[in-house]
Amino acid sequence: MKRVLVIEDNRDNLRLITYPLKRAGYEVVAAETGEQGLVLADEMRPFIIIVDIDLPGIDGLEVTRRIRGSEIDGSIPIVAITSFAMAGDRERILAAGCNAYFEKPIDPITIMDRIHQALGIKP
Repeated sequence: MKRVLVIEDNRDNLRLITYPLKRAGYEVVAAETGEQGLVLADEMRPFIIIVDIDLPGIDGLEVTRRIRGSEIDGSIPIVAITSFAMAGDRERILAAGCNAYFEKPIDPITIMDRIHQALGIKP
């Protein structure tokens, strides 16, 4: 079973994304802070990383930059799911190294199709 690392500090949002991930056949590992997410990303080398941008400690942009600067650089797709939706946010998030960007609130019925399509993954 492929593992997905979800870095999300809000438990409701974590549940909202965990359900479609599990339904799609993924094992979900969660981190509540950017620091925890970095450690888990390095240890487990997940199939996909889903990251919130507004995190306690280091934010999702810095998490993404650090992963991209590490030895696991481009090998793991990173998807931002965030409430950051102002002009320029999408470009800033993608420039940090995320492969895809989705605004909250997400639709748990369609989010996996949208993630797979954005990453070119055939489920």
